[in-house]
Amino acid sequence: MSASLALPMLGAHAADTDVQTDVVIIGAGAAGLAAAHGLKAAGRKAIVLEARDRVGGRAFTDTSLGPAYDAGAMFIHWAERNPWVQIARDLGVATPDESWGGGFQVFSDGKPMADADRQKRRGAFGQIDRRLETVDLAKRDLSVKDLLGDLGPDLSQIASSGLLLSIGEESDRISTRDYQRLWAGDDLVVPSGYGNLVARYGAGLDIRLNQPVGEIRWDGPGVVVTTPSGSLRANACIVTVPVGVLKAGAIRFTPELPMRTRDALDGIGMGALTKIALKVEGDRFGITPGTSFLEAGSPHRMMNFDLFPEDKDLIVAYCGGDHARELSAAGPDATRDHLTTLLTSMIGSDIAKAITGISFPAWWTDPFSRGSYSVCLPGREAAREQLAEPIGGRIVIAGEATAGGGAMTVGGATLAGRAAAAALARIKA
Repeated sequence: MSASLALPMLGAHAADTDVQTDVVIIGAGAAGLAAAHGLKAAGRKAIVLEARDRVGGRAFTDTSLGPAYDAGAMFIHWAERNPWVQIARDLGVATPDESWGGGFQVFSDGKPMADADRQKRRGAFGQIDRRLETVDLAKRDLSVKDLLGDLGPDLSQIASSGLLLSIGEESDRISTRDYQRLWAGDDLVVPSGYGNLVARYGAGLDIRLNQPVGEIRWDGPGVVVTTPSGSLRANACIVTVPVGVLKAGAIRFTPELPMRTRDALDGIGMGALTKIALKVEGDRFGITPGTSFLEAGSPHRMMNFDLFPEDKDLIVAYCGGDHARELSAAGPDATRDHLTTLLTSMIGSDIAKAITGISFPAWWTDPFSRGSYSVCLPGREAAREQLAEPIGGRIVIAGEATAGGGAMTVGGATLAGRAAAAALARIKA
């Protein structure tokens, strides 16, 4: 963001004598918290409005079944440059290296996959990286599906199926240019909960919970933000809600967002990476805690099960893309039946009696998320930078969707929030 843009001088109320804060921040996820900390350090007053009854957004440590698990973000990705390594250190929170668990088994329709099919899958999985080393994207972008097109329909689907469990989206909706620029590096974990860590980072900030924003007016000298509790006036506004919420029109902008911003939103979709936790009590059927079972009989309906992670009485299932959307729409009861059927084929009928509960924070149908994280559509890789451009000299959209190579991560959202705060805080008269 450029300091030369005509953003307001914070603290100068101009004709609006009813300004209640320098900046109102919408969303108490990682980006919103980082922006608030940045403004506070610069001596600016910021109020954070959060629609949920908790802090953290899509970083959420769920304890509804008893044992805790991260229902959203789990890894501190690219730890070499991720700000959460230092934040965790400052808060005294341990962040060890990722554990490789207790083994890995591949299944097809609930039965162990034949060795020949497993070898075929293994050979196909590396095709994306191999092709990225040689493909020329300078002239035009490709979808990942097109990148793999000459493999044929079967191998292409297998090669791209792993993206359902990482990007959370179908290969024909993923920009290869955007995928190629995503940062890589070491992954760390947060045994005490990544969501818990993010929530702790909110301490000391002025955060108002249960305040979904219905409208942002920016037709005057500042902004007026409306919630069920009333209106809040400010000189400027940082909007950190997920792209899915903006695309759904959940927040009304008056006047409407500029065409360039709306065009940027059109170029970004939301993946549907989903976790479903099952409470399992009693017999563990001889399974080593941390073992993973991958159901891969259908490339479009991939499902990975982490069994008893960290020795907890849980099985956590992961899926993405259209299959995850279908399960989200079906709801917890139908999803529990589906997972129980799969696990019965893998483990035996007694597993059904051992499953005593389900937790399903379905990000795709969650009105405050509308998806897991942002995905640039093919040919629209510039949409992230376009979305980050300040609007009307007083509104900045910031979050993982505007984080460039750090997109889709808590770390990227944090960097984007810091950048938005810095852009506002350094503006002079």
